[in-house]
Amino acid sequence: MHSTAPHTLNLGILAHIDAGKTSLTERLLHAAGVIDEIGRVDDGTTRTDSLALERQRGITIKSAVVSFSLDGTTVNLIDTPGHPDFIAEVERVLSVLDGAVLVVSAVEGVQAQTRVLLRTLRRLRIPTLILVNKADRRGARCAGVLRHIADRLTPGIVPMGTVSGLGTRGAAFTPYTGGSAEAGGFTARLTELLAEHDDTLLSAYVDDAASLSYDRLRAELARQTRDALVHPVFFGSAVTGMGIRELTDGIREFLPSSTGDAEGPVSGYVFKVERGAAGEKIAYVRVFTGTVRTRDRLAIGGGDGGAAREGKVTAVSVFEQGSDVRRQEVRAGQIAKLWGLGDVRIGDVIGVPREGVEPGGRFFAPPTLETVVTPLRPADRGALHLALTRLAEQDPLIDLRQDDLRQEVSVSLYGEVQKEVIQATLAEDFGLDVSFRETTTICVERVVGTGAAFEIIDKDPNPFLATVGLRVAPAPVGAGVDFRLGVELGSMPYAFFRAVEETVRETLHQGIHGWRVPDCTVTMTHAGYWPRQSHAHGTFDKSMSSTAGDFRNLTPLVLMDALREAGTVVHEPMHRFRLDVPADTVGAVLPVLARLRAVPHSPTANGASYRLEGDIPAQQVHALEQLLPGLTRGEGELESAFDHYEPVRGPTVPRRERTDHDPLHRKEYLLRVVRRTGAATAADATP
Repeated sequence: MHSTAPHTLNLGILAHIDAGKTSLTERLLHAAGVIDEIGRVDDGTTRTDSLALERQRGITIKSAVVSFSLDGTTVNLIDTPGHPDFIAEVERVLSVLDGAVLVVSAVEGVQAQTRVLLRTLRRLRIPTLILVNKADRRGARCAGVLRHIADRLTPGIVPMGTVSGLGTRGAAFTPYTGGSAEAGGFTARLTELLAEHDDTLLSAYVDDAASLSYDRLRAELARQTRDALVHPVFFGSAVTGMGIRELTDGIREFLPSSTGDAEGPVSGYVFKVERGAAGEKIAYVRVFTGTVRTRDRLAIGGGDGGAAREGKVTAVSVFEQGSDVRRQEVRAGQIAKLWGLGDVRIGDVIGVPREGVEPGGRFFAPPTLETVVTPLRPADRGALHLALTRLAEQDPLIDLRQDDLRQEVSVSLYGEVQKEVIQATLAEDFGLDVSFRETTTICVERVVGTGAAFEIIDKDPNPFLATVGLRVAPAPVGAGVDFRLGVELGSMPYAFFRAVEETVRETLHQGIHGWRVPDCTVTMTHAGYWPRQSHAHGTFDKSMSSTAGDFRNLTPLVLMDALREAGTVVHEPMHRFRLDVPADTVGAVLPVLARLRAVPHSPTANGASYRLEGDIPAQQVHALEQLLPGLTRGEGELESAFDHYEPVRGPTVPRRERTDHDPLHRKEYLLRVVRRTGAATAADATP
């Protein structure tokens, strides 16, 4: 007999920065009786912004979990960052949600991040309610914002009531009921919208619209909301509390509780890792099926394709009534903090992967910027690397690149604010003062042809006891690196094949110009080795026997020769932009776009403004953001998001400094990796 966990709803609060996510979280906790006094973001007194840096800056940097009870259901509320520089935090949270509330400002309306978020929520089919917040603020709009949402987000919205006193402290939200809905035309609009997704309802509507009861429509609205087909819209104010009770009723009625077999095999996902007071790792885990108990040994892995590990749970905390409470177990549907999993990383699968869900799936674009971090005190180099490693545990997308040759570390970024946060965190948490080099764009290299190379064991110029042949060919965008065998699997020990494949994948992080080669097919065409040998009555002799090290050292040389023959083209990241400007400023904006290498489409008139859409290099977005206010009297609105890569234009191909032993320069490479005298001699003899 299957057992299910207590009713749980894992609810994300998402929005563009400053729309009021954290204030809404505070108001929901207060309404549920979890906190006696509502904290203020500006005062740094909110429950979820616990980092000192969050309190100082008044922004959310890390996702945070709090909980409250709603009619017997435990709601785990996950507050997420709104600034696009911290989109990685949002990405990890999306993997554990049952539903979401997307917050839109009644004053500013739909903003750049709002569009990115709802587009992703709909793609992942996460049931989502929309709260139009700040209805009490001067400049708040109702009909205009609804049009904005329908135009820029989705037409599948259902306003759930009317607003009076808009823009004043006395603003009030009146929800539709069975009687008021008909009078306001709500029932007719709702029927038309729901009928688009339900043929039975459409037939009933055509035959006799009056026969559709309000209760039936409401039930169908709940079903279609849970299927992420439509989105109920509420108006309110997190500051005054107006509309929050109606939103809470909507959460109860329209969003689904988690489901999962508590007796099934353990399957969970790690969406956050932090360090405790003693430096121990604490993993935030959503359990989808099964039950995790203290002292259980769990399989860990699958999030990044790395080798599976194992860990023993030493303690469990489950979120209940505003805080995490120590328990002996966590059951399917719940979120818990687990101690004892020393090797755990963000994105790891706990137990078995969920069926039909790709581990570590990406929902948003990767970082497109990077910078070198340098300590102001040279003696801090070791401490800096350790500190950045700790930060990468909490945000793997900063993607440390250690350059041992130059004793430098670089990190990947989404934007300048993230760089400032890293700098402040290193100073406050680790006592390290650092500076950054100029931020540069992360390009990629794409294979354009087919190339092949091989080296035979015991034949010059090959100093290694290995035969490796590789053929490189292009693959479709997004295909990744596909390693194939063109030789018999039994022709040599499997460990040698594995060494070649692992080295191929590692080497492709730095192509001909130093950039990652993301999509290609690599086929092993030649393989050979010397079996384990020894002198008569003697012990194992490395000079007569192949090892995995021979294959690891030879593979980069062969792969780079094949890659040179195939050829690569450097591609830079491009953003798709949408720019609304006053009509009389278009003449000033267009030349600036051209200077920034943006490619706009034909402008379209939109009332007294013009809309420009097109593509712009990622490295130019920040410059456009800085220039726009002066060009448009502060009235220009810019939205941009990574869209694709394009070949770099111009005579200068951007290069990235290598951090490996550089197999493109054979002599220096061999001198660095070969320790045997004979091999070094061979290296000296090669051109």
